[in-house]
Amino acid sequence: MFAGASSIALGLLLVVFLIVGFAIYTAIVWQIGARRSTAPRENFDAAKNFELPEAILAAILISLICTGIVVSRGQPQAPLNNPSLVRNFLLGNFLIAVVILSIVTGFLKLRGIDLDAIAGFSKASLKRAVSTGIVLLLASVPLIMVAEAITQGLFGGGSSRQEIVDLFNSSQTIQQRMMIIVLAVVVAPMSEEFIFRFFIYGVLRRYFGIAIGLFFNAALFGAAHNHLPSALPLFVLGACFTLAYEWSGSILVSMAMHALFNGTQLIFLAFPNLFQQ
Repeated sequence: MFAGASSIALGLLLVVFLIVGFAIYTAIVWQIGARRSTAPRENFDAAKNFELPEAILAAILISLICTGIVVSRGQPQAPLNNPSLVRNFLLGNFLIAVVILSIVTGFLKLRGIDLDAIAGFSKASLKRAVSTGIVLLLASVPLIMVAEAITQGLFGGGSSRQEIVDLFNSSQTIQQRMMIIVLAVVVAPMSEEFIFRFFIYGVLRRYFGIAIGLFFNAALFGAAHNHLPSALPLFVLGACFTLAYEWSGSILVSMAMHALFNGTQLIFLAFPNLFQQ
């Protein structure tokens, strides 16, 4: 009897959670639309727009990402149970992120583009970015849960585990786990949000508008992780990151959301006795 009542209460709580999440992001979409109709040049639109050179660089990056997706799909995944393979994998990902980030920032600096004016680094303090990121990430959870439920129905239970999950579980030393934590919680959120949300989305938004830019940016973000069962949840997550950036005008908010999301995943993995896999 008590078990049945608890299940009903939990079900009602999840329904309320789902409604609140949808309501928050619906309100964000409505506010973005209202703001664009009344003041189409406010926020980072007031800064220098991305032009043809930025569009060419973005097209090159998109082409490289798509090429990497196609190549990786045609190759068998190497088992990451060797310490040297794990180390090389982590260092390789770190170097790739640093190189791409350096190329894009250097190019934009040479073009005389004010990164702070467009990305809104000074628009929100770190405390405000983190607090806003926590709220928006919690609101995105029910949306991701719906996408995850659809994924589970298509691919079966347990199939949406990403490579980072197996990598963390198979790591054998504290040093490896520390490298994974730094890569997942610091390097990946900063580099991916700068590349996907600030630059690629910024160019797509400039030429195709918010809706099309958001869709293709989120689709590319999901596909770039090279894991088909996670594509739909990552698409939803990427869309929420983009909406957070568009709504707040500061890339720090989406960076905070991304870091919190990855950090939460690692906490679940680090304490398997407290949380289900």
